[in-house]
Amino acid sequence: MTTKPKAKKFRVRRSETPPAQPSAEASAPAAMPAANPAPQPRPRAVNLPNPGQAATDPAQAAPAPDTASVQSAPPTPQGAEAAIDAIKREGLTGRQLRMARRAAQKNNLAPTSDYDAVRLLREAGIDPFQRTNMLDLMPSDKTAKAPAKGGKVQLPQTVPVGKSNLPSTETMTPSEMRALEIGEIQKDIARRRRRRLLLLLARLSAFVFLPTIFAGWYFYSVATPMYSTKSAFLVQQADSTGGSALGGLLPAQLNSNQDAIAVQDYLTSKDAMIRLDNDVGFKDHFSDPEIDPIQRLAENPSNEKAYKVYKKFVKIGYDPTEGAIRMEVSAADPMIATQFSKALISYAEQRVDTLSQRKREDQLRDARNSLDRAKEERRNAQLELVGLQESTVLDPEGVIASLRQQITNLEIQLQEKQLQLAALEDNSRPNKARVEGVRGDVRRLQAALAMQRARMTEATAGEESLAAKTSQIQIAQADLAAADLQMQTALQTLKQTELEANRQVRYLTTSVDPVTAQDPSYPRSFENTILAFLIFSGIYLMISLTASILREQVSS
Repeated sequence: MTTKPKAKKFRVRRSETPPAQPSAEASAPAAMPAANPAPQPRPRAVNLPNPGQAATDPAQAAPAPDTASVQSAPPTPQGAEAAIDAIKREGLTGRQLRMARRAAQKNNLAPTSDYDAVRLLREAGIDPFQRTNMLDLMPSDKTAKAPAKGGKVQLPQTVPVGKSNLPSTETMTPSEMRALEIGEIQKDIARRRRRRLLLLLARLSAFVFLPTIFAGWYFYSVATPMYSTKSAFLVQQADSTGGSALGGLLPAQLNSNQDAIAVQDYLTSKDAMIRLDNDVGFKDHFSDPEIDPIQRLAENPSNEKAYKVYKKFVKIGYDPTEGAIRMEVSAADPMIATQFSKALISYAEQRVDTLSQRKREDQLRDARNSLDRAKEERRNAQLELVGLQESTVLDPEGVIASLRQQITNLEIQLQEKQLQLAALEDNSRPNKARVEGVRGDVRRLQAALAMQRARMTEATAGEESLAAKTSQIQIAQADLAAADLQMQTALQTLKQTELEANRQVRYLTTSVDPVTAQDPSYPRSFENTILAFLIFSGIYLMISLTASILREQVSS
């Protein structure tokens, strides 16, 4: 019970500030604020875990006040203020001051301010701005005995409550073993991460970086520069309205898009390549040894290999909105590229003329054949009518009409005579001579009427009668009229076909003439290198994703 006042008296004694003048040791921190002062041992009475244990040993408790009063004498107020002013002039940040305050609280110091915390920590031999390692927070006997590597002096540690200080048969405590295992796990994780990162870099270098570097080296150093010549031409009609009323509502490029597509297909065909090789020498140019091996053709190449190169260096596109065909021809020599372009344009003109000429010739030939047949039929019908007219009277219908008129007149006269005879016979004493005369007139009229009827019968009955001849002549006249109408229709059709053929004539108009280039257009080194990088990256990504998915499926 007597030891508690002594310990309390010792603590009060540490908080007292004697009014002595600042000594040389107290003024040292003000002169050199950045340097850490020499560590001073703290009184052992503070590190005792139990005050009752200190009271049981009066030999150890008695000299404690003298040692504390000699070794841990606090600086004077003037020295503390000077040290704080020096610390303020260091320009410490707020984060550093907060770290110093937390460090002072962990070390059981009672600073009056953040700067006072820095001063107290430096006087106690502790770096206020040193970062704390997670492993250092674990209690260890070795850390309590050995000082820190950075020059930090470890003060005497207190004995933990409830922990026995008896010697153990184990070389390491459980906390030390746990800390060691945690450290090994962290080192293993870091080692695996480094190995995976190295493997990833190796794969990227092998599958992405090295091929990209090789592609860039090829495009910048090895690839032969190619000069391109651009041109554009249109396929137009002589009359864009066409033969129908709807054709006037459509633009010219929509009316001729089929011919433009046909020209485009021809220029991109193997036939055009063979013709270009025969006329200008396409294979000989691209077999030149001055061209790099990747773009160069082998000696005496086949048409299939040459056609692959032809499709690569001859690019033709059709714009349906404007109706223009745009062509770009590339070659190692700008003059040869221009020559190739002009030759292809001439082939397109011939193809356009051939397409329209064949169509026009077919239409005109059909119209002319139809007109010739109509003329022949009309001629045959006319000859038949003339033959019928020569074999009979000139006008059978007129003869028959005359006979009918004569028969009608005779019948009228006979009826008059019969009435007159009846009137004479009705008299009681008729005149014989007059009666006989009237009777004779009746007989003569009856005979004439019978004869005319016989002629009429002969003219209207039988195969050789006038009626039959008249029917044949009428049929021949109808055939002749139909032949005339057919010939007129064929003639009109021929005229319309000729007009339509003139409208369907196609013309190839060159809107952009080929011009010889001065600077090479290909290869585009930067764009091609970036494209190669993206392609290799995409391939690597697809392969890696596929492999990871397969690995996951197999493992599951």
